[in-house]
Amino acid sequence: MLDDITLREVFHFRVSLMGAISFLFGLFVIIVVVLSVLIIFTPVRNVLPGYSASLRQQLVQESARVDSLQASLTLQRQYLDVIKQLTAGDVTTTEVESLDSLQIVERTKILEERNEATDAFMAQYEQRERDRLLLFDNTESKNVRQLYRPLRGAIVQSPRPAQNIFGATIRASKNENVSAVMRGTLVSVERMADNTFSLALQHGTYMTIYRHVATALKSQGSSVERGESIGMTDGEHDVEIELWDDGKFVNPEEVIVW
Repeated sequence: MLDDITLREVFHFRVSLMGAISFLFGLFVIIVVVLSVLIIFTPVRNVLPGYSASLRQQLVQESARVDSLQASLTLQRQYLDVIKQLTAGDVTTTEVESLDSLQIVERTKILEERNEATDAFMAQYEQRERDRLLLFDNTESKNVRQLYRPLRGAIVQSPRPAQNIFGATIRASKNENVSAVMRGTLVSVERMADNTFSLALQHGTYMTIYRHVATALKSQGSSVERGESIGMTDGEHDVEIELWDDGKFVNPEEVIVW
């Protein structure tokens, strides 16, 4: 580079094959490091297939562990109360019970407090589990038992085919993954009137329709795997999910373990 007035050299650089290769390699390393940092330390990792399932399983295990610790802590406190009473002379040693006996007493109290509502709930739950086992044991329903839970949330409205309402309405928190129930192809991505998206996935004879998805992560024609994220929620719109088998309505609550 020369000065226009004095024509003296101001700056120069030399381009070579080795220099170009070194520059491209350094750029590649920087991109890999940046992407790794984004995946490891930001919520972007929730978009990756399989991560949300493992995280959900870990949360369930930790919740069960906390419940177990709370039960053990309650028994320990009851045992210490008995020891304090024994030390103060309020009870005799024959009245002191072990932790196992205390646990048996607690379980007996819980069983004695059962009422008609509890019995009705237990009967309904047992019937639902029995029907689900029969469904999974059916050799004609091999594809049904492979369905992945499309969204983590609470069902606020069940399908009502008699009123032409074929979708199960799910209420979820913000930035929850909307996942594919099976491997398939995204055959439709349409924007709805409320500025959300309607997504349709084709899985052989099955078709899954997701309505009121806040953000679409895949484009029309994309192939997706089972459990892969195809959209995100915004916490404001309830997601409606429909399931069809060869043009016939299938109730999502009966074939998906929520």
